[in-house]
Amino acid sequence: MTKPPKSKPLLQDDKPLRSRARKPRDPSQPNLPLDPMPARIEPCLAVLKQKPPKGDQWVFEIKWDGYRIAVHIKPKGVRILTRGGHDWTHRFPAIAAEAAQLGAATAILDGEAVILDERGRSDFGMLQQSLGGRGGKLNSGASVLMAFDLLYFDGHDLTNTELSTRRHLLEGLIAPGRESAIRLSEEIEADGDQLLQVACEHGLEGIIAKRRDSHYHSDKSGDWLKIKCIQSDGFLIVGYEKSSVALGGIGRLLLAARRGNELVYVGGVGTGFNARSASDVRDQMDELIIDKPAVDTGRKRNAVFVRPKLVAEIAYRGWTHDGKLRHASYKGLREVQDNAAIFHVS
Repeated sequence: MTKPPKSKPLLQDDKPLRSRARKPRDPSQPNLPLDPMPARIEPCLAVLKQKPPKGDQWVFEIKWDGYRIAVHIKPKGVRILTRGGHDWTHRFPAIAAEAAQLGAATAILDGEAVILDERGRSDFGMLQQSLGGRGGKLNSGASVLMAFDLLYFDGHDLTNTELSTRRHLLEGLIAPGRESAIRLSEEIEADGDQLLQVACEHGLEGIIAKRRDSHYHSDKSGDWLKIKCIQSDGFLIVGYEKSSVALGGIGRLLLAARRGNELVYVGGVGTGFNARSASDVRDQMDELIIDKPAVDTGRKRNAVFVRPKLVAEIAYRGWTHDGKLRHASYKGLREVQDNAAIFHVS
């Protein structure tokens, strides 16, 4: 089994970020009645904001760029579920093996499966390739779980307890600074604006803000916020412009977003590919070719149109005045099992 590589600590060159030391639980505290372990908990989702929130009620974490997963630990074994509820235990063998050794009788960890580069930054493209691309069948032994929440622990449902309590228990289970297939996503107490600036300077995707006193609410409650350095969203591929010199013969992918129940063309992307990712997306597009475009893309030369089935994760800097993506870069294809969200334009 491939072991996850060691990586440098993020944001600080002289010492790594560390969560605050926590006091051990008082064994004299009364035990609570046991709660049945849920088969699945819908994930809490962060709301996108342009600026970090202000106030002592907020704490921050790094925003990781990978696949959201829940790790269910039971005496009979470990299950790893994607955001869409699909069982991917076999896809992340190192995480599953590490979870079985954590020492918890029962637990549900919430986090992000990532692959880290040599500087400790999560790289979605590397994760995609380790899994064999969209629809691939490979197992990613190099992936690690950046755990940021504990939803169930030793027979107790924690979703109705405050974040600060859940973090206390999580940090007792996963020690800060641990370098293995399961690692703690460090909680950072800092000024949000300064932290975002440092994160962007280090080439990270952004930061997450969470209310200390918040319970765990499935879907979007506003208790979790995400602030990105570079915008990144999912768009449908509706075709591509052919090129005799570009990787995979792809000059540009043609992209669409949703507007209500319809699709709207939002421009193209011609950068961010490598030989493997270009070949992968080209192979999948060749199986979806249609005669007429699914959306009006304007007049295009040497264009090939495809059924809008593939969701591409695209990084971009903003929008042009006519509703097209600005400075777009291809990151990879999203999986159906990851509940690939398609961007909605207003």
